[in-house]
Amino acid sequence: MRTALPLAAFLFLPSLALAAGGPLPADQAPLRMTLPHGFRATLFAGEPDVVQPIAFAFDDRGRVWVAECNSYPEWQKDPAKPGRDRILVFEDDGSGHFANKKVFLDHIVNLSGLEIGFGGVWVLSAPKLLFVPFAKDDNTRAGEPQVMLDGWTLDAKHNIVNRLTWGPDGWLWGCHGILATSNVGKPGAADSQRTKLNCSVWRYHPTRHEFEVVASGTTNPWGLDFDDYGQAFITNCVISHLWHIIPGAHYQRMYGEDLDKESFGLIGGCADHIHWAGGDWTTSRAGDSHSQAGGGHAHAGCMVYLGDNWPDTYRNNVFMCNIHGNRVNDDLLEHKGSGYVARHGHDFLLANDPWFRGLNLAYGPDGGVYVSDWTDTGECHNYATVDRTNGRIYKITYGTPAAVKADVAGRSDAELVAMQWHKNDWWVRHARRVLQERAAAGVLDPSTRPALLEALKENPDVSRQLRGLWALHATGGVGEPLTLELLGSPQEYVRAWAVRLALEDRHASESLLNRLSGLATNDASPVVRLALASGLQRLPIAQRWPVAEGLIGHDDGADQNLPLMIWYGIEPLVAADPDRAGALVLKSKIPLVREYVARRLATTGG
Repeated sequence: MRTALPLAAFLFLPSLALAAGGPLPADQAPLRMTLPHGFRATLFAGEPDVVQPIAFAFDDRGRVWVAECNSYPEWQKDPAKPGRDRILVFEDDGSGHFANKKVFLDHIVNLSGLEIGFGGVWVLSAPKLLFVPFAKDDNTRAGEPQVMLDGWTLDAKHNIVNRLTWGPDGWLWGCHGILATSNVGKPGAADSQRTKLNCSVWRYHPTRHEFEVVASGTTNPWGLDFDDYGQAFITNCVISHLWHIIPGAHYQRMYGEDLDKESFGLIGGCADHIHWAGGDWTTSRAGDSHSQAGGGHAHAGCMVYLGDNWPDTYRNNVFMCNIHGNRVNDDLLEHKGSGYVARHGHDFLLANDPWFRGLNLAYGPDGGVYVSDWTDTGECHNYATVDRTNGRIYKITYGTPAAVKADVAGRSDAELVAMQWHKNDWWVRHARRVLQERAAAGVLDPSTRPALLEALKENPDVSRQLRGLWALHATGGVGEPLTLELLGSPQEYVRAWAVRLALEDRHASESLLNRLSGLATNDASPVVRLALASGLQRLPIAQRWPVAEGLIGHDDGADQNLPLMIWYGIEPLVAADPDRAGALVLKSKIPLVREYVARRLATTGG
């Protein structure tokens, strides 16, 4: 059941807003929202305190850091000209509205994303990824912005590089759209040392300073999050709204060819539905006729709810802002084969304001969810009539949660270990990252890794075992003996993550390779086989053969991911040794692999 005003009010209020030439007043907008029974919306911050909130992130004290982007839609290309964008810091007093605000950094250009960690703020300011250190009180800057990467294109319009978030692997993840190609590398790097990418998901390691593409394809991913099993999901526009992101995958694109010309086939999205009533996607911008289906084709923001305020029925559901539908959609994840299928749930939030343009949503330390609203008319293609005077951040809670005072960085290592079992993953992620920071600084308490290892081995819940594994990995506590032990775990996701983390350095010892080959041949889990198929691309060519031969012996032709993921790992083998690759055609139980090996052999002359 939903909390609702009379229908006449819903029909009348939006028309009033349009007639007045502006959105609903900021303090009235949350009162007009339709939410499931028991939920309430409050205004956390609104104009003039914040405008153009393109992104936000939480620090370890639970404060909300907001990226104000006044650059859009005319990205600034003159580096000598002061920017108009700012980073603001808001503190919640537990009432649902911010208690105080400060400006952390201003005069930024092309601000499209930010994240907190490792003693500062990571900032997407195309063409650069910046790191801005802050003082010990994390209220003021401790130095000038440092350029970590450059080469992000400014020709991508609304497809610009975006979204920063920490992955369970300890890397900083982000997204990039399809309209133009970036050429990314460290400042001053030669073209040969750079990475080309357009529509894709990418990651950057905060201490090793390595950059790589995680997966390529889709259209304009503008939302990224992880579920209880550490699986990544992005929200997208036009061709499919939800994608399960597998490292090394090549996904369907709105147009054009994959940057790898030999990928041949591309993986589709994981949703079994669309959020508009069908027909050409350009017809879904009108609104009402697509309401029942979900509102429209354009999505921004992605949140897999893992907080502790909303009812458990929402846990591991994917929530996303539907731009044309002026709402928040709710998709239900189900495991299927090696991956997932997403079913259409009841739309979670109806803004009942035609100016509502949700961009991001995330749960905080009390489990309540913050939703940012660009607050404008038109859509992402509207380059002519941008209203830079508006912007809101709402907070959605189930009932009224108790006020929570967070200070994760002020906790001891033992307390941070205990946080790994917290129901609210906000605490888990922040604690894991602080442990990673301390390990990198060489100040980790010697008892920390043994405590994590004990919990990993003794906790019966697989999601908690994974948390222990990720924290151990982040702190450098997963060596080969433990990896080999975990490869025999009865939990398929533990085995899969052991494979994935073992191949981070793109090398396998003889002992590890033998175990991986054995798993490829004998493991009954498609989840583990998917991790192995993904890991093929991280192995040297000479080490791929035994794993590949084991994988193609399974009848996985109907799986939504495995045939193509195995192919992507095998493809370089064909050119390296055509005769041996030809034998794979006879061994493979997967028709697509047989077809693509033969096709690739034809192009190599094998």
